[in-house]
Amino acid sequence: MTTLTDAAVHVLTTADPAEKCRLTRHYAEAWTSGTITEVGTCAPPDRPARPDTPQLLPPRDMPKRSSGPIGRIALMHALAHIELNAIDLAWDIVARFTARGLPRAFYDDWVQVALDESVHFELLVDILATRGAAYGDFPAHDGLWEAAVSTADSLDARLAIVPLTHEARGLDTTPGSLARLRGHPGTEDIIAGLEIIYRDEIRHVAAGARWFAWLHGDNVAGAYHAILRERYKGGLKPPFNDAARAEAGMPVDWYAPLAR
Repeated sequence: MTTLTDAAVHVLTTADPAEKCRLTRHYAEAWTSGTITEVGTCAPPDRPARPDTPQLLPPRDMPKRSSGPIGRIALMHALAHIELNAIDLAWDIVARFTARGLPRAFYDDWVQVALDESVHFELLVDILATRGAAYGDFPAHDGLWEAAVSTADSLDARLAIVPLTHEARGLDTTPGSLARLRGHPGTEDIIAGLEIIYRDEIRHVAAGARWFAWLHGDNVAGAYHAILRERYKGGLKPPFNDAARAEAGMPVDWYAPLAR
């Protein structure tokens, strides 16, 4: 019988992005419908399978993104790469931390996140296709999965660094990207796509906040500060989208003291 962690590992070891999305939809439906009922204990790989392209570079070696139509295509490609990583991050958190004895609601949240991220990836791939581009056409960096590797030993750190730091940063930057796009004709589909992603990402950060608070009770802010000071040395970069972070369950005292 297939367990949820069997399903997670199947997705993680599938290299083709389209098949990864198809499997995510299949297994998410199986979990929500009760076809899959057991979480199981199938250990995830250290790294997910990946297609031959895009070329992965260190963040410091990424080419500077130009302005104009080509720059917007490159931006959509970069976001598609983030969303593909996010599918795997959601399935990895499902499979990696089963020893913590987490409730079913935890798995419900991260299966839904994986499903949302697959929708986002396909949406961005469609936007690229309308502009004669495809995922893999531009180099990408591996920073998000490096965050997964560095937190593979701790659910607390994984929640603090990935949804509550990296994804929360997306809540800070997306409104500015939308404002810039609105000044250019022919970007209506990009704007509509980013608005969908932005609303969903608030819910994803909220899932991280909910489970981090579940783990840390009355010391949530202190626990977040301690983890970031140990594992995210650079501090947080303002300005912050306080309204979106509050909607996601992140009060200012969680992050403002860490601003650099």
